[in-house]
Amino acid sequence: MSTEAVSHPTYGNWRRPRRAGLGPLGLVGTFVIFGGLVATLLASLISLYAALVVFVPVVLFLIPLTIRTQDGRNVYQLFALRVGWWRRKAAGAHLYVSGPLSARPGGRFRPPGLLNKVTASEGRDAYDRPFGILHHPQRDLYTIVLGCDPDGGSLIDPDQVDVWVALWGEWLARLSHEPGLKGATVIVETAPDPGTRLAHEVLPRIHPNAPAAARAVMEEVVERYPSASSEMHTYVTLTYGNPAGQKRRKEDVMTELAIRIPGLLSGLVAAGGGAAYPLSAERIAEVVRVAYDPAVAADVLNARALEGGTGLEWDDAGPAVAVETVNAYQHDSGVSRTWMLTLAPRGTVRSSVLRGMLEAAPGTRRKRVALVYRAIDPATSARIVEADRRSAQFMATSGKGMVQARAASGVRAAEQTANEEAAGAGLVEFSLMLTVTVDTLQELADASVTVRNLTAASRVLMRPADRMQAAAFSCTLPAGILPWEQTLVPHELQEAL
Repeated sequence: MSTEAVSHPTYGNWRRPRRAGLGPLGLVGTFVIFGGLVATLLASLISLYAALVVFVPVVLFLIPLTIRTQDGRNVYQLFALRVGWWRRKAAGAHLYVSGPLSARPGGRFRPPGLLNKVTASEGRDAYDRPFGILHHPQRDLYTIVLGCDPDGGSLIDPDQVDVWVALWGEWLARLSHEPGLKGATVIVETAPDPGTRLAHEVLPRIHPNAPAAARAVMEEVVERYPSASSEMHTYVTLTYGNPAGQKRRKEDVMTELAIRIPGLLSGLVAAGGGAAYPLSAERIAEVVRVAYDPAVAADVLNARALEGGTGLEWDDAGPAVAVETVNAYQHDSGVSRTWMLTLAPRGTVRSSVLRGMLEAAPGTRRKRVALVYRAIDPATSARIVEADRRSAQFMATSGKGMVQARAASGVRAAEQTANEEAAGAGLVEFSLMLTVTVDTLQELADASVTVRNLTAASRVLMRPADRMQAAAFSCTLPAGILPWEQTLVPHELQEAL
């Protein structure tokens, strides 16, 4: 009797974009060092003292560029982060108070920070379903939110899982051909069951003349089941912008997005997203409201089940009070901490690598995992992969020993990426953020241990978003906040540094 080995597909070959320049200096540091050498040589024609006057400042400027943390940031970037935090704290920007008793005009509970200027509207798609659209006026961006109920991987044939992964990759590749798309975010939110969802489904369906034993069993199930269950929600946000130099009316943008939504939803369904649907403006406001005040989750669920909706508006979805500290973000009835990805899993992984991170975590009020995608157009993708391939070949031919062996592995990965891109595959930049919400500051220590265990099991490295917890919290909400669109320093210049 012969047995065949079952091969399980693995995934990987993601690469951090290689920074141009010499070693850790980056492109700016490389220009400075060559310019400094030329200036020093010219100054040496005058005198040795003049050469030293030019050379010493250049060296002092370059030393902080060579010192980098594990996530690749240099001393200047760390200093800028701290200066920004000190300035916000001195100006009182780390405190937020809203509502009728606050000094803010209008007396509404608008979301704070990056979401404070956002406005919400509602339209109808091609199937006459309501969908909400969030307008970010500072960048003139428009965000739609799609909800889905993934089938999950339990009791699913491995071949079906592989098909879903392939179709998900195809859906991401299609994003690079979406006109005006700036970025997409997939958010998986988990929380303990509030205890009322099952009751609303079961108790109204019990027949008045049902046997007492059957009624007792159903009532006991309703009472005990929620204590060991959790709820999970998946949202996909798509953020669009106008072409450079063009301005369009909001009505025109809503009409165009209404036509695109059915095609986007069909792609999610094919990729294992289950029942997919657009979220209305009221539903988006409810999700944001519960994120800032987890204690009202049961009330929101009861209102939707009993009254068909809450009537909540975007201008009332924010917290009454929020306080940002170095490593935490306090908001109404919750305290949150957000982590950011610093290193993706090395080598190859299975399709279930993030399963533990996406599941509900004990001891937390709510948990959100946000996968942020930045689709790159085909022309830019070809230029990026070719530049990365040349850089990898240069590193492989300039090193020795172990460094050369690792560089040779990088060459193979870069060659594979270039071949796949030439065959029509899309190139997508991605990152990951994780927010955990608990009841008190004292519980954050246990939550941090839980997050470390989850990230270790998923083979990713993450660090807390210290001194920017409020902004990071907003990025994990289904509101379309894209980190690279909110920075003062352009993304291209950050890569050069």
